[in-house]
Parts: sequence; structure tokens; C-alpha cells
Amino acid sequence: MLHRKIYQLCTEGREVSIFLRDQQRWIEEATIVSLEGDLVTIRYETEEDDEISSWEEMVRLESIGAVSQKLASVSRYNSEISISDDCPEAEQIYPHSPESNSD
Repeated sequence: MLHRKIYQLCTEGREVSIFLRDQQRWIEEATIVSLEGDLVTIRYETEEDDEISSWEEMVRLESIGAVSQKLASVSRYNSEISISDDCPEAEQIYPHSPESNSD
């Protein structure tokens, strides 16, 4: 089951977080580059002392304890959140009509 999910994430190219069970650490914002047998190649970046380093690691499938994906994010700097009424009427799932507000 994990093998299929890793393969799917690899083909989609989505960013994931991976917990390596044997090292007891999370790799954040990683991309699964390839899956060959039980070897998974992961690419990610780290930042230390104003220096960004790119890493590519090969880990065994059995050492992966968890994989998670970010579903959505909201900027903490933009305090104004868009709501569905701000969307064009053609894009709204349930368009509002003046008659529906006359309860």
C-alpha cells in the first residue's frame, strides 16, 4: 500500500513531508524524485546560516514511517480572506439570488 502511494506521489511531483523512522526525523517540503524497487529518492532544501543547500537522499521504503501532504495554506500577512460571495457568480457552487434572502 505504501509502495503504491509513494509511486503516486512521485508521478504527481507534489511536495510532501516524510518521517524517517530509523533516523527519527522529518524531512519537510520534499519531492519524491524516483522509486526503484524499495529505494526512494527524495530531493529537498535546507537553510542554515543564510545558505541554502539542496539535498538528494536515497532511503529504503521500510524506513519511511509516515508521509503527509499540505492540503492548503493561507498567508498570515494577508488578513483579508476571500469568501465565496467574492467569486464571480458563474464560479459559485450555489449562486445567491435576491429571492433566497427574503426569509
